[in-house]
Amino acid sequence: MATMGLRGVVLLTFSALCAAAPLDVHQSAFQPGLNGLPAGWSVYGARPEITPKTFVDSIHYRTQPGSLAISGNSNAAEYGGWTYLAPEIAPGHWYRFTAHYRAEGLQDEALQVVARLNWQTADGKVAGRPDYPYAVTTDGDWTRLTLDAPAPEKAAAVRIELFLGNAPQATLWWDDISLEEIPNPGPRNVTVATIKYQPHNTHSAEENVRQFVDLVDRTVPAGTDVIVLPEGMTVAGTGKGDAEVSERVPGPTTEKLGELARRKHAYIVAGIYEREAPAVYNTAVLIDREGRFMGKYRKVYLPREEIEAGLTPGNSYPVFRTDFGKVGIMICWDAQYADPARALALKGAEMILLPIWDGNATLTKARAIENHVFLVSSTYGNDSLILDPNGETQAVAQENGTVAIAKIDLNRRYDDAWLGNMRERFMKELRLDVPVKQ
Repeated sequence: MATMGLRGVVLLTFSALCAAAPLDVHQSAFQPGLNGLPAGWSVYGARPEITPKTFVDSIHYRTQPGSLAISGNSNAAEYGGWTYLAPEIAPGHWYRFTAHYRAEGLQDEALQVVARLNWQTADGKVAGRPDYPYAVTTDGDWTRLTLDAPAPEKAAAVRIELFLGNAPQATLWWDDISLEEIPNPGPRNVTVATIKYQPHNTHSAEENVRQFVDLVDRTVPAGTDVIVLPEGMTVAGTGKGDAEVSERVPGPTTEKLGELARRKHAYIVAGIYEREAPAVYNTAVLIDREGRFMGKYRKVYLPREEIEAGLTPGNSYPVFRTDFGKVGIMICWDAQYADPARALALKGAEMILLPIWDGNATLTKARAIENHVFLVSSTYGNDSLILDPNGETQAVAQENGTVAIAKIDLNRRYDDAWLGNMRERFMKELRLDVPVKQ
């Protein structure tokens, strides 16, 4: 009896260890079973008449023979593909999903290639809302798709869904699919400061820069990660024209801002006027923590008044990788239009920095909400704002000569109880394939 009792304890302990082992699913080298499907995999379609053709392909694969293929089968309404149920999910634990795909005949890859993590309770009901992996990198002839996500409350399993959507002439191959538990990444805190200050009767760009530098030195505390200054900081209150204060970039203003950035050990974004040969641009510069010129953005949307003043529009939306995350820049009138913020979000910007004279605060908030990004504005006329991805104000500077400071968490998920993670849905549901030009 004692021996049997000990054996029982050993078995129970072994079972407990097995149950406690982190989830680690790796799927590749697919082979069809007796029903034509790889073990554990099934086929999904919302309706039989739009279910795509699926098959195991031993010719197209990434590492070992056998991939999961989906054909649009000349069906314009086609939507669906492969599914796999992974059990032993722990609520609140974090998981990393990775899958590789390649395709032929797509019209809009981001829209038509769909991967989802569909969380389920122990009795097969919905747990939370699906997560949509959307971050991609090129991996030879294949594309690597990844997402880190926490399991929702009550989740006990997750259905991996690999679909092809509304792509009648396309064939899509999935391979080397994994889902593994990872440590909770914790917060990724960034302290942001934005200035509200308008100089008066300074008569020179140099005096403006001196006043802004002095204000930042006095009001922005140590430990700040990024500081945002307004549009045209070298012209406001000088009585001069934009072209009169224009300068090369990098140049004298970026040098002064570089000295400030080194003292504060912070990134700085500021609007100035840039001259390149005959062209003058409304430009925002980015300086890194060591005071080095990191890059610039030239205002794309110029209002009529700036065109008549002889300014030249920019033609790109760069995104910059800092040591805390990816940032994009817009300037003033850009916020009137949807596409600058959308382009930055699609390129991976987590925060948009907006030097602005003044403008429509409702549209500024809309740019944060519709792209689900943090947005920081530095103004003369309106309030200087730090907005979260829901458009909620985290800090505000209302009086001239003041600063707004907030600590934000770039790793925080802003999920809607009914709609799920809108950043993911934005990336996967945005229709860029429908023409908008007349």
